[in-house]
Amino acid sequence: MSSGRARAVIPSSLLSRLADLVLRHRRAVMIFWLVVFLAGGGAAGKISSRLAFDFSLPGQPGYVTSQQVLHLYGNGGEGAPAIVVVTVPKGQTLRADSAKIGGALSVVSALDTKVRVVDFSNTGDTGFNTNDGHSTFAFVYTPPPTSFAPDQNAQVALKIAQHLLPGYSIGVTGLNQLASGGATKGPGVLVETLFGGLGALAVLGFVFASFLALVPLLIASVSILATFLVLLGLTYLTPVSFIVQFLVALVGLGIGIDYSLLLVTRWREERAHGADNATAVKIAVETAGHAVLLSGLTVAIGLLALIVIPVPSLRSTGIGGMLIPLVSILVVLTLLPAILGGVGPRVDWPRIRHEDRASRGWSRWAHLITRNRWIAAGAAIVVLVLCITPVFGLKIGQTSASAFSKVGKAHVAYTTLLEGGVPSGVLTPIEVLVHESEAAHVAQLLARTSGIGSVAVPTGPGAVRDGEVDILAVPTEQTVNNQTLAPVNAVQSELAGVHGVVGVTGVGSIQQDYVHAVFSQFPLMFAIIALLTFLLLARSFRSIFLAVKAVLLNLVSLAATFGLLVWFWQDGHGSSVVFNIPATGAITFWLPTMIFAFLFGLSMDYEVFILSRISEEYDRSGSTNGAVVEGLGRTGRLVTSAALILFLAFASLASAPDTDIKVLATGLGAGILLDATVVRALLVPALIALFGRWNWWYPPRFAKLLHSQPREAPHPVSSAASVD
Repeated sequence: MSSGRARAVIPSSLLSRLADLVLRHRRAVMIFWLVVFLAGGGAAGKISSRLAFDFSLPGQPGYVTSQQVLHLYGNGGEGAPAIVVVTVPKGQTLRADSAKIGGALSVVSALDTKVRVVDFSNTGDTGFNTNDGHSTFAFVYTPPPTSFAPDQNAQVALKIAQHLLPGYSIGVTGLNQLASGGATKGPGVLVETLFGGLGALAVLGFVFASFLALVPLLIASVSILATFLVLLGLTYLTPVSFIVQFLVALVGLGIGIDYSLLLVTRWREERAHGADNATAVKIAVETAGHAVLLSGLTVAIGLLALIVIPVPSLRSTGIGGMLIPLVSILVVLTLLPAILGGVGPRVDWPRIRHEDRASRGWSRWAHLITRNRWIAAGAAIVVLVLCITPVFGLKIGQTSASAFSKVGKAHVAYTTLLEGGVPSGVLTPIEVLVHESEAAHVAQLLARTSGIGSVAVPTGPGAVRDGEVDILAVPTEQTVNNQTLAPVNAVQSELAGVHGVVGVTGVGSIQQDYVHAVFSQFPLMFAIIALLTFLLLARSFRSIFLAVKAVLLNLVSLAATFGLLVWFWQDGHGSSVVFNIPATGAITFWLPTMIFAFLFGLSMDYEVFILSRISEEYDRSGSTNGAVVEGLGRTGRLVTSAALILFLAFASLASAPDTDIKVLATGLGAGILLDATVVRALLVPALIALFGRWNWWYPPRFAKLLHSQPREAPHPVSSAASVD
């Protein structure tokens, strides 16, 4: 062999037998995946119409009450209402025009029984009027949304009011209208995926410096469409959250390319060392393929753990998202070897970059770390502590109105209300469902409750349904996060045990439900992920220390990522500069769990890539430092390139108009970059160098428990990388 390195005989493992099978039936394998690719293309066009826009919280008190309101009225409950703001022409007053305005607004609900209007005319509550006597507003409750698109019912209400009130200034605002900023849609999943694909192609072109750069993109494309095909079938068995389509396209793109990148690079390396093409494919599948299998399983574990959380949308996201790494594993370990075993050598042209030796730059970097391990570890820890510190101020809830667009008609209407003395809590009214006979008494209790600015009891046609009425209490401040829910808590406390009260709901109450449902189960979710990941890694690396370190560093990496999210979005230090969005004031309640589940597995990918090669080199050389130098020299460029590809995929997702999707995308993207650089490329090799032979501790009893072989003493061979 050209490098003079000794190569072991390929072991007869499941992966090597799989490689043999694929190479013997290359054409059949490629035809099979071609059929799947075409079928997946058809499935991708149908999948969006079958996905669920579901944020249900079964068994939670606020959600149960919201469903009762929805059953009675066909609207309201868990969502924030649209707010129609009417300003009288100059020279006129609300007192003189109130009947005309009320009549126009009543037409809105009369034309559509699914729309409910609550205003001054049907409550008599002066809280609907501004202090200057020129503007009034009406809550417009509509059926639950089925997408992030602006509420069309609210737009219809606006047009009706404008038609019936010519000369009046009329606008629509509300929490959802402010969040959209006037944007109706983003570039779409297809455009976002193409953008991410172009960025990935540029990175792959640098890594391979040959037409081989196109192969990982092909593999990722097949993986994505195959996942959509399986996902379409899954929708006929169980509801699947709409968010999965974004993740399949963009996370699938990154994972498919990452796994292909690892296996193709190892294949080139083996060919550079003198192996024939078939042997190179088998060795690549046996070594890099094992890392791919291990990485995919860790991602799947992180997502599957979502099933312990009693929230249907998160459970379905976990199940649907789990398909991404599993399908990618299958495609990478079958279709990719079939391609490499045939046209691979011809596609690998002009081969400007060679893999006959480890990256000189990364090898020098690894040498520097092993020689200065304490300094390297200390520097990484300082950076991580700085990133983690803001996480202690994390607020869970919804984006505050101050973070939404400062321009547009929704903002103008909202400003009109604020300048007229209407409290910001108008965006998040509290709904109290009560028996009609007790409505007056309950209203009196609400009026004296701390944090409540006004109380409205609807009357007139349609106000009472089956003997019950939905009272609206407007808090003095918008109840959008865990630190502004005092009015909701006060209402619940005031009405506890009061006769005739069915329940309390609204945006704030639903947030309470979500936090209770999700975060009460979070320790169990983390315990499952940590335990399964530890056992999987310990068995694969035959090391207790490496497995424990991997899990703990993932936790540290996630804490740092959330700290960056708090600093960037919640506190607004970066969001206003990059996205022109002020501080959100909180991180939306469903995002932390989603980011944790995906990022835990995705960041573990890089740990597995690096540790798999370090472990292999240690078994070969018997030198811990030498294994770090050779392992990082071989995988450093792969890990940073793979992280950059995933970052570009998430950057394209951040182009979506919705703020929550931007937070999700930036959280995943920042977490990937931070993990691949500070954690995996600096802290991991420094810690391995620091702990020396303790890295390879694997007691025989523990090995027997996991049904694996005890770690044998390595057989050192001459190697320039050995520095012990």
